[in-house]
Amino acid sequence: MKTHFITAFLAGLIFGVGLLVSGMANPDKVLSFLDLAGAWDPSLALVMLGAIAVGLIAFSLIKGRSQSWLGEPLRLPGKTKLDRRLILGSLGFGVGWGLAGFCPGPALVALGAGEAKAAVFVAAMLAGMGLFELIESRRQAGS
Repeated sequence: MKTHFITAFLAGLIFGVGLLVSGMANPDKVLSFLDLAGAWDPSLALVMLGAIAVGLIAFSLIKGRSQSWLGEPLRLPGKTKLDRRLILGSLGFGVGWGLAGFCPGPALVALGAGEAKAAVFVAAMLAGMGLFELIESRRQAGS
């Protein structure tokens, strides 16, 4: 059991350090990447391509497996269709990312690094998650 916690801690630590080193936790750098018509900074595209490459390798290694190398069950998403909720959620994510320069992972890293703007973003993110849970529970109670 301790191995799982240590592995999760190390993976999170490596991810967080990677976000800091790559600049993904810096909202100014992210906003420069999103500013295609202005002073565009394409460096985060390389970070994203690297992340996609790592993900493709990882998914190819687990193809056909039902358990992780640590013996835990693999829980991959079952839905493969684009639906209204996915598209609206993606749009909301993109708008939030474009306005604040943060997405959830880098926002938590920036919060841990003492970034004041990250505290506002994380508070808004938690409020949005709470609102989603409220709406979802009411939606499921009504069906």
